[in-house]
Amino acid sequence: QVQFVESGGGLVQAGGSLRLSCTAFESTVRFNQIGWYRQAPGKQRDMIAIIPADGNAIYADSVKGRFTVSVDVAYNTVNLQMNSLKPEETAIYYCNGVRSISWGGGAYWGQGINVTVSS
Repeated sequence: QVQFVESGGGLVQAGGSLRLSCTAFESTVRFNQIGWYRQAPGKQRDMIAIIPADGNAIYADSVKGRFTVSVDVAYNTVNLQMNSLKPEETAIYYCNGVRSISWGGGAYWGQGINVTVSS
């Protein structure tokens, strides 16, 4: 069982920035893919930024140029820097990791963290 602990959420004004962190209770190198999703009220959970095994980050079109995802292998952490936030980005943000088959496979989620962007 993988555990992720997210931090850094909260309330921010439109146009502001937040930095989310997700700490894994195991090495991030065990994951084929790791990153962030979000789920707004009444909507489905969507991918916003992930890093696959090749290290080339993938972003949702809606966040390109404003969000940056990064992995700190030394601290088993995946971070999400969010700039120029919009009210419609109010959501619960989830850390996600897809563990490689060599390490047992499976997709794992953090408990989620609230981000509220006020207008």
